[in-house]
Amino acid sequence: MNRTKRKKSFSYRDLLYKILIFIATVTIIVYFLPRDDDFGYQFDINKPWKYGQLIATFDFPIYKEEAVIRRETDSLLANFQPYFTLQPQVEKEELEKLRVNYNSYLRNIPPSTDYIRHVQRTLSEVYKSGILSTEDIQMLYEDSITSIRVIEGKESTIRMTDGIFSVKEAYEYILYADTTRYDAELLRQCALNEYITPNLIYDRPYTETARQEMLDSHSRASGVVLSGQKIIDRGEIVTRNTYNILESLREETNKRSSSATQKRIVLAGQILFVSIMVLCFMLYVELFRKDYYSKRRSLLLLFLLIIIYCVSTSLLSQHPVFNVYIIPYAMLPMIIRIFLDSRTAFMAHVITMLICSITMVYPHEFILLQVIAGLVGIFSLRELSQRSQLFRTTFFIVLSYFIVYFAYELIIESDLSKLNITIYIYFVINGALLLFTYPLLFLLEKTFGFTSNVTLVELSNINNDLLRRLSETTPGTFQHSLQVANLAAEAANRIGAKSQLVRTGALYHDIGKMENPAFFTENQMGGINPHKSLSYEQSAQVIISHVTDGLKLADKYNLPQVIKDFISTHHGTGKTKYFYISWKNEHPGEEPDDSLFTYPGPNPFTQETAILMMADAVEAASRSLPEYTEESIGNLVDKIIDSQVQEGFFKECPITFKDIATVKNVFKEKLKTIYHTRISYPELKK
Repeated sequence: MNRTKRKKSFSYRDLLYKILIFIATVTIIVYFLPRDDDFGYQFDINKPWKYGQLIATFDFPIYKEEAVIRRETDSLLANFQPYFTLQPQVEKEELEKLRVNYNSYLRNIPPSTDYIRHVQRTLSEVYKSGILSTEDIQMLYEDSITSIRVIEGKESTIRMTDGIFSVKEAYEYILYADTTRYDAELLRQCALNEYITPNLIYDRPYTETARQEMLDSHSRASGVVLSGQKIIDRGEIVTRNTYNILESLREETNKRSSSATQKRIVLAGQILFVSIMVLCFMLYVELFRKDYYSKRRSLLLLFLLIIIYCVSTSLLSQHPVFNVYIIPYAMLPMIIRIFLDSRTAFMAHVITMLICSITMVYPHEFILLQVIAGLVGIFSLRELSQRSQLFRTTFFIVLSYFIVYFAYELIIESDLSKLNITIYIYFVINGALLLFTYPLLFLLEKTFGFTSNVTLVELSNINNDLLRRLSETTPGTFQHSLQVANLAAEAANRIGAKSQLVRTGALYHDIGKMENPAFFTENQMGGINPHKSLSYEQSAQVIISHVTDGLKLADKYNLPQVIKDFISTHHGTGKTKYFYISWKNEHPGEEPDDSLFTYPGPNPFTQETAILMMADAVEAASRSLPEYTEESIGNLVDKIIDSQVQEGFFKECPITFKDIATVKNVFKEKLKTIYHTRISYPELKK
């Protein structure tokens, strides 16, 4: 009863997990999809109109291009005159302050009253011309303004900026206005700058209002289209003028249909479409790759890639910084193919491209190009182990873009002179960005805990620290690992498993033997057997410990989890049969403590770990054969693998009886080649 409850609760939790993934994916993608464009037609300059005849159903203006409007606006603003308010009280206040200061302490500086009258006259001249602050003068110079409007009471007059003083210019003008009669040095001692204050004040609100009125009065339209007028017909080329008319129609249509109801309808359609696409992909995973739901990192990678490409395409369609064909869409199936499998890569790619296509100007063309490019990427990059493979794949993808688009253009245009050369440049840039797949794989490995073939090839290099130490410390075990690697890799190739993975796992599966090398027969070199001084239980524990010691070394050297799986499963939950049987023979009628003779496991749970278990047992047993004949080798292989099947080591493993039979045949062929008999060479008779 309790088990049933646990199963139900687990299934509910699993269902909730899938629902959350579905809602999160749909929500993020739909949030970034454009919803402002209610105009149902998609077109481009110098392309044929692929819809039926288009007739205007209402009057609308033909708007000028943005570049034309910008030029006309700049021309208007170049002649615009900002507004400044004249403050006459400033002149009165400053002249009064000069008079008061002269009566109090300035009369002792100039030799006569003519100086003060001269200063009063020139100050009046300057204030009548107008004084601006330094900031306002700088603004006029930066905007190249040659005249301004001065508001005096209820009237405004135009004044040229070259006749208006800054504070500094006014000060210098008073000093040097009449140097023949008035000494500038004496005038400087009077601190004349204290009486120079800007009397023209920038009127920002009035200026901004006047500027906006001028811009509003400028017409954005260059003509008008009347209701019932034909705009374009099927097959006609969209010229620059027609393009402007269509864009004007788009703008007017959007204005007329920008109601909240219309936007809700568009949003509902987007939610429905994206939901169907995401649901189809999740059903595929449920039917064909159900194990991915238990591998949270794999599932996160899949949906994260789909979201990133959909969001990037949506943002680029709304803010076209560069052409969408620069985005390396083929990178998506390549990454999924390298880390997961080709079928899932193709499905994820197709679903993503279908979602992205609803933001495209030419969705059919986009889907055609990207699906074929994705197929080429999946087919040409079955296993990435060398950088040259990525260059080759990139070349094929760019070539497929060229060929497919060229064929499509020939069908649509039927004229070589109208081919779009620019798009081919985008394809080349796309190929260059595809090369960044290589460094990106490293980041994804570290982030999601995957292991690519590139990493496996690096790990299988026998010159790395751990394998070199294995060859020096336990040469017999190292040779055994090499033989197992060759057997297992060949068998994996025959049944379609991952040969590079099983080869690398085989090289590391016995690294735990480095802790006690002398306790393993392949390293004893005919010397003393240390097991003679131990009980059977103790010997079994020493042998079993090479699995746990291997896992500790794997942690120390940061080996990936897939390699640790080979270390922990190559004996499964089997027993150390030599010591187990020896104990039972010496203790008839008694039952031993099985835990002392049993490996910790688990049993193999992938094709690759199953192949390694078979190869390890067969290679080790083959060394004890008294003679190497076809019959003895065949019997040995059948006996060992059949016993493993009978003991249930492969019950949790996705390997078929047909695969096991193929593996047996491979082992027999390889062992016969390894242990072939040589003919004896004759001696030369004297």
